Amino acid sequence: MLHNRCLYHYNQAMKEFMHRYKFVGDYRLRAVFHAEMQSFIDRQQYDYLVPIPVTQETMATRGFNQTAGLIDGYDGHLLLTRAVEKGVPQSAKSREQRLQTPQPFKLQPDVSLDHRRILLVDDIYTTGRTLYHAATLLKAAGAASVSSLTLSG
Repeated sequence: MLHNRCLYHYNQAMKEFMHRYKFVGDYRLRAVFHAEMQSFIDRQQYDYLVPIPVTQETMATRGFNQTAGLIDGYDGHLLLTRAVEKGVPQSAKSREQRLQTPQPFKLQPDVSLDHRRILLVDDIYTTGRTLYHAATLLKAAGAASVSSLTLSG
């Protein structure tokens, strides 16, 4: 079980925001929700703040990790990398296809999380599959707890 906190409901306005931020590449928009993200993160007890990584191809094309941008100013721990490079984007998949997605992540080498508390961060919670994949790896590496925060869901 993974406890996730969505700060906002995913509605048409959020869909338009995400389109401009992620797909048009307006990196300045990361600041719109920064205070709310910061307020939530500051009230949490965690050892590692872990943004969900993007593929190398996405990083090269977009120029930024949208999730890391949302926590700009925090020392995010890059414990995860993409095991599977670019395939069909999650946004282009149906709910059923998302639920069948194989494990897309791998841990950085020599990661030991013995009794550490992890706060995962992602931009959108749709099915939760992305966060559950990440949580599974982190728990297998010894994390005491894994919770997550998403901007919307």
